[in-house]
Amino acid sequence: MEIVALLLAVVGAGVGFGASQVVTKKRLGSAEEAAEKELKKAKKEAEKALSEAREEAGKLADQARKDENTRRKELKEIEQRLLDREEALDKKLDSIDKRTEALRKNEAEVEDLKNEIREIRTKQQEKLEKVAKLTKADAADKLMQMTERDIRNDLTGLVTKLQNEARDLAEEKAGAIIVEAMERMASEVTAERTVTAVKLEDEEMKGRIIGKEGRNIQALQRATGVDIMVDDTPGMIILSSFDPVRREVARQALEMLMKDGRIHPGRIEEVVEKAQKNVAKDVMRAGEDAAREVGVIGIPREVLQLLGELKFRTSYGQNVLKHSTEMAHIAGIIAEEVGANVKTVKYAALVHDLGKALTHKMEGKHHHISGEMLRKYGAPEEVALAAEQHHDDVEATSTEALVVRVVDAISAARPGARNISAENFAERMKDLENVANGFPGIEKSYAISAGREVRVFVKPGQVDDLTAIKLARDIATKIESTMQYPGTIKVNVIRETRAIEFAK
Repeated sequence: MEIVALLLAVVGAGVGFGASQVVTKKRLGSAEEAAEKELKKAKKEAEKALSEAREEAGKLADQARKDENTRRKELKEIEQRLLDREEALDKKLDSIDKRTEALRKNEAEVEDLKNEIREIRTKQQEKLEKVAKLTKADAADKLMQMTERDIRNDLTGLVTKLQNEARDLAEEKAGAIIVEAMERMASEVTAERTVTAVKLEDEEMKGRIIGKEGRNIQALQRATGVDIMVDDTPGMIILSSFDPVRREVARQALEMLMKDGRIHPGRIEEVVEKAQKNVAKDVMRAGEDAAREVGVIGIPREVLQLLGELKFRTSYGQNVLKHSTEMAHIAGIIAEEVGANVKTVKYAALVHDLGKALTHKMEGKHHHISGEMLRKYGAPEEVALAAEQHHDDVEATSTEALVVRVVDAISAARPGARNISAENFAERMKDLENVANGFPGIEKSYAISAGREVRVFVKPGQVDDLTAIKLARDIATKIESTMQYPGTIKVNVIRETRAIEFAK
């Protein structure tokens, strides 16, 4: 049984092996057939793509050949145009060369003609000089003399007319502006003196101020540098000094001593020192108040200190700080009318007399010192120039400087603004007449209108009309350079010719 089973197993294995080989062969055959089909299909697609690529390449080659032909044709056309242009330029150059040669010939001919004309003119001039017995220079001089003699009167009339017209228009406009500014500015005019009065509560206080054997009053005078007069006026003590700052220190010290009641030399020194500090504060406050009043900001502190000291300075009896603030207000009004810089004009007008606070410390004229101090402490250059040029010895180089100069004269010339003694007034009038009499051809001269005008009568035989005009300018220039005066002075030169005959 086992052998049979073994045989059956061997037979089954053989049958299975044979069947599997048959199946494998069938599968291999179908796979080869499918692969062959795919290969044929791929070959067809490749041939088709190759054909399309060849066709596209042919089209691109044809297009490239067409483009190349087109470019060649364009290049030929450009080359032809360049050749044509070059040929035209050659023709133009030839033409220019021919014209240049012709111009050279013409220039030579013109130069020959010029030389010929010069020779003819020289010969004619020589003939004329022989005939007239005059050289060219002499003839020109005679002609100028004849012309001047013929038109001298006309020129004189024309100059006079133009001067009058300019003066009328300028005076009318300037007068209107100045009057308007003065009408808008109303300020008090107070004459400063060299004494200060202090009122006493009772006469007993005088004795306490004098002290035993005059020790108190001597200590007070020594500490302040002020003369104190106690016996001149009942109920008053008079402080006398040329320096207003000292008088102010003495006044404050005296009032503090009377209020405190303790009056002795030690206390006097202490109170005077305190009064000096108070006055220093008042000086700075006065400068700040003046700047605030006129609306000028940014003034250096050192300039404000000097400005405040002007509160205690006077010029011909006029308080200098009040004069400066008044000027600043008027200057601002005029600057707006004439188109000047209002800020610069106000600033310069306010500090124009700064040098008067330092005149006793520094040498030089006060307006030069003003400009120097302003530059030193950092004020704007245009302000320093306008302040420095407010007097006539320095030429005004800006409209702002002219405005400051004008308002300085306005403020100083106001009625009652300045005190001038009768002796000084008479001396100035005499000096004006002497200046005019120093010129040749003067018959007589008079200073009138309180020294505001000088009338000069000339000898008509020695001074003609044209010379009279020049004489007026010369006299005015000499007055400006040799005299000090407030405001302006009118120089009026009068030339009068009288013809008198008697009928018998």
